[in-house]
Amino acid sequence: MKSVTVPSPAMADIDGLLVAMRPKLHRYCARMVGSVIDGEDVLQDALIKAVEAFAAAGPIGNPEGWLFKIAHNTALDFLRRRNRQEALRSGEEVDMIADQADIVLSRQIASASLRTFMRLPVAQRSSVILMDVLGCSLQEIGEVMDFTLPAVKAALHRGRAQLRELADEPDDLPQPKMSEADRDRLGAYVAHFNARDFDAIRGLIADDVRLDLVNKTRLSGKAEVSRYFGNYSKVSDWHLMPGLVEGRPAILVFDPNEPGSAPKYFMLLRWAAGKVAAIRDFRHAPYILDGAEYLL
Repeated sequence: MKSVTVPSPAMADIDGLLVAMRPKLHRYCARMVGSVIDGEDVLQDALIKAVEAFAAAGPIGNPEGWLFKIAHNTALDFLRRRNRQEALRSGEEVDMIADQADIVLSRQIASASLRTFMRLPVAQRSSVILMDVLGCSLQEIGEVMDFTLPAVKAALHRGRAQLRELADEPDDLPQPKMSEADRDRLGAYVAHFNARDFDAIRGLIADDVRLDLVNKTRLSGKAEVSRYFGNYSKVSDWHLMPGLVEGRPAILVFDPNEPGSAPKYFMLLRWAAGKVAAIRDFRHAPYILDGAEYLL
């Protein structure tokens, strides 16, 4: 794990630490729960827990490891709530050497889909993500997971072996499709947005609309949320296209100044009674599409 430069543990700037670690923590949470969207929810819960625990934590020798442990436990809580709890520990601790994965295997593991990671038992999933995706040491993994060194080695060995097998299996899942209703209303929203017709957009949103500008601010009500559209009218680094993210109707945002590039982030809309009731915009969370599956 690459260290983040912070002041001495007793004087650590918790806000600065959270800002620096947020992309890496999201990468871990998303792969643990199998979704960049759910991973952001888990991350936000973990950050709240970290802020609440910081004052009483006393000197923190390894702030990054401390945060990963909070994120790990929050992800496990999420999985339990989602009724997908798996065996967290193997009854046997195999004393084997967990060799560093070769370059080819490391790249293969790092690029594995979130869906593939979800097919691993929790302990294997966590250990492989922490070492082969995030670069943690065996000792750091043990501290995060509360595992002995032999248990970490065993989980890592089995997880890597399982990923090798999964990589050879064909991905024959059907492509998700957007319903006609979602296509029509997303299309209308996107068309007005791209035309910078924000008065028409305001006509589409509910009076009590809620906005979550992730990693920045939250606003409520048409009057407050209207300022958000005003901010978009002042910049030109966006072009919207309707699509799917993890099978969910979404708006993918591209930078027109970078033709041919991948989307930078996305937006999610929730509708009620024919109006936009909630907007979730990831403009200020550029890490969000790391590992996500999306379609235009």
